[in-house]
Amino acid sequence: MNAINILAVGDIVGRPGRRAIRDRLQDLVKAYSVDLVVANGENAAHGRGISPEITRELFSYGIHVITTGNHIWNNKSIMSMLGSESRLLRPANYPVGVEGYGHCVVRAREHRVCVINLQGRVYMGPLDCPFRKFDEIYERLKHDTRIFIVDFHAEATSEKRALGWYVDGRASALFGTHTHIQTADEVIQPLGTAYITDIGMTGSVDSVIGMNKDVSIRNFLMHTRESHEVAKGEATICGAVFSISPEGKALKVERVSTR
Repeated sequence: MNAINILAVGDIVGRPGRRAIRDRLQDLVKAYSVDLVVANGENAAHGRGISPEITRELFSYGIHVITTGNHIWNNKSIMSMLGSESRLLRPANYPVGVEGYGHCVVRAREHRVCVINLQGRVYMGPLDCPFRKFDEIYERLKHDTRIFIVDFHAEATSEKRALGWYVDGRASALFGTHTHIQTADEVIQPLGTAYITDIGMTGSVDSVIGMNKDVSIRNFLMHTRESHEVAKGEATICGAVFSISPEGKALKVERVSTR
């Protein structure tokens, strides 16, 4: 069986994260024989949002699809690109009429792969139901697409775990983003869906989830609201590699960290 290998890259935070992608992504692609790279880019511009220039930069490094989340709206310049670049996704469960694409279909070798971007609702904004939105997209595309990859950008581990079970046997893989901390619960579920609660962050190691640690500590100590800034220094790429059969079932899932 000739598996399709898909690399999911955790939230890219600022310039350190982008440099790590520039310098190390192709080594990971070669090491794991990756056919498709999906990366969350919602923190790629100074830690909050993404710009058209940075979108093009990340595509030039070999990322095929960029997913996002609640920070996609922080950089207003991206609005001009959301409606024209189908490989730049915003969560699909925003209300009807919101600019942009919530999913796309791309090719990995000769195979159609649907990448779906969803956002959670627990401790986050009041969006449409991500469970029902998955149903809607899956039912529309399942007749000619076998591989479905889901980035679930959510805060609550319970919500992520529940959606993972809900899509078992339909999604090929579901990975969580948003918390920037890689979890150690990767598993292939009984009906063939690979799952991991969070694939982590691509950004500075010497940080608090990619941001300057001293500023973060002061905010916790003093109850202030000092503006966060992206941390500097050596960066790591965190993510996961999913090996998927042509029929859409997960064969293997492996956490990745370049640290």
